[in-house]
Amino acid sequence: MKAIKENIISDLIERLNASPFMVVVDYSALTVDQFETLRVQLVDCGAGVHVTKNSYAKRAAVAVDMPQEIAEFLSGQTALVTGEQDICATAKVLKDFRKQTEKLEMRAGVLDGKLLSSDELNALAALPPMDVLRAQLLGTLQSPASTFVRLLNEPASGLARVLRLKGEQG
Repeated sequence: MKAIKENIISDLIERLNASPFMVVVDYSALTVDQFETLRVQLVDCGAGVHVTKNSYAKRAAVAVDMPQEIAEFLSGQTALVTGEQDICATAKVLKDFRKQTEKLEMRAGVLDGKLLSSDELNALAALPPMDVLRAQLLGTLQSPASTFVRLLNEPASGLARVLRLKGEQG
């Protein structure tokens, strides 16, 4: 029995080490079908939800150097949401699922070793997905360069217009 417990904890440690974030949710009011729907929605955004005993989660959190305060949120029916990509997309799925079912609660989270409150998780959910943020950044970076190129070309194109008009008149 002890070997099984250690296996579960080591698997949980691997998941936490592989993920840049973790969100602690209370799923107590969800039906099995609702929980399965949540699981599918999270997989679509590159995340997963894992139900484990709170004592195992506490031991794994200590092993991966998470803030000690996270233990306060590991009570009752708790599930851990981890992923390999974007916490904003994951938080958005959780927030939208909460709106649909009114049963899921984001208690707290950890991002890059820092504890996040449920309000901070909701703020992250309001941000656009990472791909959109990258596209916006790229557009912002490209804008000055394209303006600069246009300014450099303007004297030459102005001269060409003057010469063309002169040729048409002459």
